[in-house]
Amino acid sequence: MQTKTGIIKRIVDVVLTVLLLFLMAFRVTGEVLHEWLGIGMTAALVLHHILNRKWYKAVFKRKYSPYRIVMTAVNTLLLAAIAVTALSGMSMSGHAVPFMYGLINVMTARTLHLAMSYWSFILMGLHIGLHMKAMTAKLPDMGKTAFKVILTGVSGVGLWLFLKSGIVNYITFRTHFAFLDYAAAKWLILLQNLAMLLFFVLIGYVLSEITQKNRERKYSGKPLIWLGIAMIIGIVLNLILNKDNSESSLNHSGWQTAQMSSITNKEK
Repeated sequence: MQTKTGIIKRIVDVVLTVLLLFLMAFRVTGEVLHEWLGIGMTAALVLHHILNRKWYKAVFKRKYSPYRIVMTAVNTLLLAAIAVTALSGMSMSGHAVPFMYGLINVMTARTLHLAMSYWSFILMGLHIGLHMKAMTAKLPDMGKTAFKVILTGVSGVGLWLFLKSGIVNYITFRTHFAFLDYAAAKWLILLQNLAMLLFFVLIGYVLSEITQKNRERKYSGKPLIWLGIAMIIGIVLNLILNKDNSESSLNHSGWQTAQMSSITNKEK
């Protein structure tokens, strides 16, 4: 029974990750499918929390280690971010749950939805990364090293894409509309989202390494080297490839906003 439950948990986790990647790719899904995927994500998250209900029962039990403190903080913030994302999204819905449209002022909902969706994306990456050590525990030493090298390289590209996309402005509420590149191939958008997600997975993985200890070793800061390399890759790529980024960002030719499209359709 426990084995079956574990398999179900893994399936749900994979489904959540795939849904997340598509939800962050509005250019790929379009407005209608985006809304229904959001409903599916909400339902899958409810199932995820039901399957992991023992975690809630143990919140106020046992001593808190550094790793447990980080895990609890990330999980709590992730739950809050997803709840706000879902509520604000439903408040702008014109297809999946139109009866909830206007529950929150549409302008406010748009701002919240944009910022909280990316915070959910970031925190989901951290959440996955915090579990990555356990997921790779059975790999041989050579496999673990290869995994770290690949994760570090892809994460560096992900950091560059994160900076290039102006997501920092979204999560700090400085930009109210998400600018979408409609010229990019759909498969490329998904790969870009995956690379960005893996950067935060790496951060979570490093956090799990430096906040856990066992009988063989004490807390170690060595994993910070992997994160440092990824950050160097991302910053160097940003400096080399984005010299004209500030100028090109002013040119909105070929770019549109998901939220503006949604409101325009409703006004029609």
